[in-house]
Amino acid sequence: MTETKHRIYTTSVASVYPLYVAKAERKGRSKAEVDEIFRWLTGYDQAALDAQLAKKTDFETFFAAAPRMNPARRTITGVVCGVRVEAIEEPLMQEIRYLDKLVDELAKGRAMAKILRDG
Repeated sequence: MTETKHRIYTTSVASVYPLYVAKAERKGRSKAEVDEIFRWLTGYDQAALDAQLAKKTDFETFFAAAPRMNPARRTITGVVCGVRVEAIEEPLMQEIRYLDKLVDELAKGRAMAKILRDG
């Protein structure tokens, strides 16, 4: 029996990205800050991030191709969509939820240094 992939895995990052930006902007934050979160988490530079968005890369490929997943992401804790991110066992789903959590923190007005686990 084959296990079907969660729909989010085959969803393009580009289709969700504007929702992340809109969420941040509604709370007075910027697209540049959302991009900084993406870059911090994945190691993509801005040109590579823009290229992934332009190619409409799906989440599975986006994270698999990430140049360097930030080891500090393991310090991200809390609840997203009613689920504790640190308790998620599926690695790809955990990466996606880390991203969700960071954007949530941005929208809640948290300082970038704290969001990016700098201090």
